[in-house]
Parts: sequence; structure tokens; C-alpha cells
Amino acid sequence: MSEVNIEKELKRQEEITDMLKDILLLRYDNRQPLAFVHTYGCQQNVADSEKIKGMLINMGCALTEDKNEADIIIFNTCAVREHAEDRVFGNVGQLKQLKRKKPSLLIALCGCMMEQQHIAEKIYKSYPYVGLVFGTHVIHKFPELLYNAVTGGKRLIERGYDDGQIYEGIPMRRDGSFKGWLSIMYGCDNFCTYCIVPHVRGRERSRLPEDVLGEARSMVNAGFKDITLLGQNVNSYGKGLDIQTDFASLLKSAAEIDGDFWLRFMTSHPKDASKRLIDVMAENNKICNHLHLPFQSGSNRVLKQMNRRYTREKYLEIVEYAKSRIPDLSITSDVIVGFPGETYEEFCETLDLIREVKFTSLFTFIYSPRVGTPAAKFPDPITHAEKAKWMDELLKLQEQIAAERCAGMVGKTYRVLVEEQAREGVLNARTQNNIIVELKAEPELIGTFQYAKVTEARNWILRGDIIKEP
Repeated sequence: MSEVNIEKELKRQEEITDMLKDILLLRYDNRQPLAFVHTYGCQQNVADSEKIKGMLINMGCALTEDKNEADIIIFNTCAVREHAEDRVFGNVGQLKQLKRKKPSLLIALCGCMMEQQHIAEKIYKSYPYVGLVFGTHVIHKFPELLYNAVTGGKRLIERGYDDGQIYEGIPMRRDGSFKGWLSIMYGCDNFCTYCIVPHVRGRERSRLPEDVLGEARSMVNAGFKDITLLGQNVNSYGKGLDIQTDFASLLKSAAEIDGDFWLRFMTSHPKDASKRLIDVMAENNKICNHLHLPFQSGSNRVLKQMNRRYTREKYLEIVEYAKSRIPDLSITSDVIVGFPGETYEEFCETLDLIREVKFTSLFTFIYSPRVGTPAAKFPDPITHAEKAKWMDELLKLQEQIAAERCAGMVGKTYRVLVEEQAREGVLNARTQNNIIVELKAEPELIGTFQYAKVTEARNWILRGDIIKEP
């Protein structure tokens, strides 16, 4: 589809949006309809939900945080782990009674789960009160899909279609006013054997640098202080574009935008993490000294089975270079415990890598088989109970490392972004290296940069005082 046709398609969706304003008003007795949007999973899903919210507002809807008062309920789903899918099924099941009380309620499911054929079939057979199902590739068609679901009188499923295009200019209603997500690319070409993402998100495609940088400038001008660049593998940015560019160049250009703000990014794949990227981070103080670099396993054999395409040694080489270039670098990571065929000895290699790197924090998961991935067919003789014991061992080690790091921060001063109220009289603030500090302060400071001196570390919880700029 050419750019001209993309423009025409978005114009058509705008026209349908205008028609929906009147249709929805009539459907709900000349009352502004209320929409409830709930997001499961990663930050990319959050960014997608912000587009859905933007389109809903343009249709004349207001947003609500209470699903019981909603006229339209949308669940944006995640397929990465079985637990996330189980939560969706459980919460959708609870909507049955709500639909019975309110027949005009429209329930829609979208996102990664819906791109799986077996899931879509289960929704259709077991949840007849769900009126609309659509996948990740047709978010730009949401107005048309909603129009057909409302006026057609039939249940609608739209999935399995990917035209490989990027639709710029979709309306967006951001959840935050000073922290925000900025997608730079979509899809994934890595095909790790355990991961469903390439199957539900499609192949990699990058946004043009001028589109990314234009959105970044608009966010800074709107007052955003913390911007996270998003991609399934940001280090692959630029592949497929007609111009020569890469993620390091994009990040450098974003850091040159005028304004007082921080830049973060995720996720960064170790096989593509370059020294040039690390150098760009080291040379720009707007880029946070935080690197999220998933290693998944410390065993080379397991990494090969995962199709990660790097070795333990390559990973540690990247980490060593990054630590040498960036003072006080914070490294976080993802770990899978109990990959099919993994032995306890191989799991211990993961523990050894954790000891060596000393991660700030870890996102840890017991392996969850995903239908349609190669790993789901691998022999898996270790019981879930045994894997849970391994997980406990890993968590205790990481808690010890995190506590030691936090203790080493006592007495030091950091620039922080005040994010939210933790409890009465206490606010949570975040350092550049992605560590939370509790501060006694008033809510008026939320959304501002402050300087905080760390006064106390309790395990991995930091407390501090706001001070004047040092």
C-alpha cells in the first residue's frame, strides 16, 4: 500500500469517526458514551491503547476508570505468558453479568492474544457476549470495526492481516502528562524459540526518523520530562528503510532536541547492542544511565536452544564495555527460569552471571509454553515445582545484590523525577538509573525534577530528602 493510499485510508477512518459520534449518541439515548480501556502486558500495548483512547475521544466518548459504568469495554491483551492470558479469560468471564444487566454494553478484545487463531476461536465459542475482536495489525481501522460492530448486529472478528505498513497520525490520548512512550518501530524478526511476539506483532518495520523526532519534539513541547523509545528490539531500528540510519543515530538526534528531559529506551537485544550505542549513551546527559539488556540464560547451550544468537561471553563483553564508559550504569534484564531441557547446572550458570553483572533489578519468569512456538514442542522433564525452587534461589540472590547496591547509595545525591504519591506525605521519585527513592514531600512536586539525598536503605527501598541543587 503506497503512502497516498495510507493517507486516504486514515482519512476514511476519520470520516467513519465523525459518523460514529451521532450513532453512539443515539445508541446511548443522547448521552455521552463512557469507554473503559484496560491494558495487559508491555509498554507497546500501553502505547497502542493510547491510540485506541484517542480514537474513542474523537468519536465523542469520555473515558472512565470504572468498567461498571462503561458503555464500551475494551481489553488490550498480552500473549507473552500463560498467566497473562488466564487473567484476561478470568476478567472477560466476569463481564457476563454486566452484559446481562446492560444489553447495550459493547465488549471488545484486541491485542496480541487475538492474533492467535486458537484464542480467537475460544473467544467466539465460549464468550458469546464479546461483540468485537481485532488484532494488533488493524488498530488504525478501529473506527470502521466499531462502526460495523454497532450497526451490523453481528459479532465481528478481524485478525490475521498484516500489510506491513506504518500508519502515522492516528489520534492519541496519552495516559501521562510528564512520562510517555514513543514507538520507533514495530514487530520482531528474531524468532526466539520461546517467544510468540513475531507471530502476533509481525515483521520489523521502522518509523522514519523525522516522524519519530517530530513526535519527540511535540512531547517535549507539551511538558514531557521522561520519554521512553519503544521497540521489540530497538537495536534493529532502521532496517528496511530507504535511508541509512540506525538506533544509535536516532538516539543521538533525539538527545539533541532542546529542552530539559530524559530519554530511555527498551528493549535492547544483546546480539545487536553496539559499542557505538554505548558511546552515544555515555556522551549525552539526557540519555539515562540505565540499560535494559535481557540475557534470558547464562548457559550457552540454552541460549542456542532459545535462538538468542549471542553467547554468554558476548553478553559480558557488552556489559564490561558499557560499565567502563558510563559511571554508575544501572543494568536490568529479563531471565527465563526452567527453559525446556535446562538442567540445574545450567541454571547455576545463570546465577553466576547474575553475581558477575550485579543487576539493579531483574524481570524473572518461569518458562511458559506458547502455542505455535518451537520451544512448546521441546522435551521438558523438570517439574514446575522444581523450577519454582530455582526461581526462589534466584530471587534471594538478586535481593541480596539489590540491597547491597541500595546501601551503597546512602549519602549520595541524585537528580530525580518525582512521579507519584506513594502514601500520605510520601512521594515516589525515580533516578536516571531507574531506582525509586521515597521522599517526604507534597503532591505539588509531582512531575518536576528535584535533587534528593539518599538517607536510608531498607533492603532495596531507598528513602531520601529533597535538597537544593548541589
